[in-house]
Amino acid sequence: MEGMDWMNNNNMVEEVNPLKKQDFYFELPQELIAQDPLTDRAASRLLVLDKETGEYRHRVFSDLPDYLRAGDCLVINDTKVIPARLIGTRLLTEGDGKGTAQGAGAQIELLLLKRRGDDVWETLVKPGKKAKPGTRISFGGGILTAQVLDIVEEGNRLVKFTYQGIFEEILDRLGQMPLPPYITHALKDKNRYQTVYARYEGSAAAPTAGLHFTEELLGKIEGMGVTIAHVTLHVGLGTFRPVKEENILDHHMHSEFYRILPQEAEKINAAKRAGGRVVCVGTTSCRTVESAAGEDGLVRAGEGNTEIFIYPGYRFKVLDCLITNFHLPESTLLMLVSALAGRERVLAAYREAVKEEYRFFSFGDAMLVI
Repeated sequence: MEGMDWMNNNNMVEEVNPLKKQDFYFELPQELIAQDPLTDRAASRLLVLDKETGEYRHRVFSDLPDYLRAGDCLVINDTKVIPARLIGTRLLTEGDGKGTAQGAGAQIELLLLKRRGDDVWETLVKPGKKAKPGTRISFGGGILTAQVLDIVEEGNRLVKFTYQGIFEEILDRLGQMPLPPYITHALKDKNRYQTVYARYEGSAAAPTAGLHFTEELLGKIEGMGVTIAHVTLHVGLGTFRPVKEENILDHHMHSEFYRILPQEAEKINAAKRAGGRVVCVGTTSCRTVESAAGEDGLVRAGEGNTEIFIYPGYRFKVLDCLITNFHLPESTLLMLVSALAGRERVLAAYREAVKEEYRFFSFGDAMLVI
């Protein structure tokens, strides 16, 4: 027997031995990391994995309706990515004097993480040593300025912005999409890092499983009698944070804001009560419904922050099937997929995807776990 083994039967998963980070490792050739989105969103490949048997099939994403049926509920995350990457210059502040004047004009990069109040944001700043409390930064030749107020958890900075006009319009003009670090190509069209149903601004990263959907495909699915439920989870940069601890139970998840409106919760619950399946689009939709679920398997409407960490041993309360992209080795996202289908089955499917040269990560191909 290997170091770990699980039995997966009707979402009942039994953990036998402690979980180690390296148990979720797989070899990924660098050239399989997708750098650009496909012209046609729904033309991505789709690996369909049976979570009970481990059998898989190679399809394309536009074939998804073949695996859905009337009475199912498709749960989508309608968060919208903000162009959260700002590049500016440090201003000479009062009291700097001659001795520190050389710091003025230095380039500083800000990444907006969370809105903390009126014009106050928690941000990630590079280089951090140039952003002490009191530091002022100019963007777009002074169209937007920021002042560092405080240093908070994990070295993040609280900054207050000053501007004339509407902040979102200025951000759209000056900001860049905060692409993941493994994407090195410039994004030609900002909208390709948004889902077609993106509605509520607040994410620092896209819910990438949703990038494969077109308006036409969603219309076809809805026309089949599948209910589409909207939830919102604002994706944080923690989604790219590597697991550093050898024992994954020691890993601390980042906190993310979520909201489920009453009418959307009822769509999900109605499907469950009628015997339909809940099919979550992406790990973010999955974490949202599981965070809001009671032990009775029903979703409670409301909003809050979640730090839910789903790994093998977790018993799903709501989710039945998952549409997801291919994730980084040793990532919490891969652990979530393994909780649903079993680690060995998932890693075997990943090895097949590598062999068949599927495209990986944010702009890559998709998997349906059913």
